[in-house]
Amino acid sequence: MQKQIRIILVDDHQVVRDSWKFLLDRDDRFTIIGQCTNGAEAIEQAGILRPDVMLMDINMTPINGFEATKAIIEQSPEIKIIGVSANNHPSYAHKILELGARGFVTKSSPFDELMSAIVQVYNGEEYVCREIRNEPSFRQR
Repeated sequence: MQKQIRIILVDDHQVVRDSWKFLLDRDDRFTIIGQCTNGAEAIEQAGILRPDVMLMDINMTPINGFEATKAIIEQSPEIKIIGVSANNHPSYAHKILELGARGFVTKSSPFDELMSAIVQVYNGEEYVCREIRNEPSFRQR
């Protein structure tokens, strides 16, 4: 059996974290090692738990996903972050990738696409969901 991908889930909505956990726990490739409700917790837990991948919501307070991503990448550049947002504007993907994230998916992306994103990012690739990738304004970056 190959090594499980160690994941921290970061979202201010418990139902989102619980849904991700429920679905990811059903796949032997993944293990959830932590959950955070905001960017401040994410920064702290990233340093303690050292995940392989973090699923990072963007719109959170007091520290949003952009700020948390920047801080985590500065302290632990080996951690791979996938930005996740209900906002499907390509500027969100551009910004989080510029801050060092390795991927971006929208919350309306199919779950199998989220799993593919996790595996590809873990394996060193960059991943942007089809919904954003197909936007002309994203392709111009």
